[in-house]
Amino acid sequence: MVRADLRAERGDMNALKELRIGADHEPDAALKQLLIASGLDAERNKVQIVPVPGAGEPGVSFGVAAAKALEAGQIDAFWANAMATEIAIRRGVGKVLLDVRRGDGPPAARNFTFSGVVTTDALIDRDPERIAATVRAIVKTHKALRADPTRAAEVGKRRFPPDAAELIAAIIERDLPFYDAAISEEAVNGLNRFAQSIGLLAEPVSYEQVVAARFRDLWRL
Repeated sequence: MVRADLRAERGDMNALKELRIGADHEPDAALKQLLIASGLDAERNKVQIVPVPGAGEPGVSFGVAAAKALEAGQIDAFWANAMATEIAIRRGVGKVLLDVRRGDGPPAARNFTFSGVVTTDALIDRDPERIAATVRAIVKTHKALRADPTRAAEVGKRRFPPDAAELIAAIIERDLPFYDAAISEEAVNGLNRFAQSIGLLAEPVSYEQVVAARFRDLWRL
């Protein structure tokens, strides 16, 4: 997401030159690799990745804080979630430059990261039914939201400020294509490459070591 007044076409990575981009501490690793994969050098191209003012305060949503910082002119862009994007767009202060899920930016960026529930092999072996129940709950939640995205508002009212909570149903409805419990080998391969590029792995890890494939039959209940 970049300032609304920035002269830039969607997908134009060069538009990030000389900008101050707000990003959270750990997700900024994906942003840094996105720049590298696009042939940009943060130092040479004067791209600053900075903390978002106020985002570290207790109970503050990073996305909400990012949208406010963009509106206040404290940053020129931000790397954040759909909530931040929706707020900035509706306030007329920002526009989408890159959505890697929808194919913007370098192809490799699509599988840098993805949402997941992580546990240990020990817990899986000790209590596989608990893990199976967790997977079923995720899949059933996805189904419920696909059937009626407005149900997300029930949770939104408990988790977000009022002005953000009213947006959650529209955000969920727009992002329904990405609500999928399955984890592909392509996704894990991309995750491996990303982890190696930032020094977390010395060599790739097999799909079976990353994904509890024994529960794959539950991914599409």
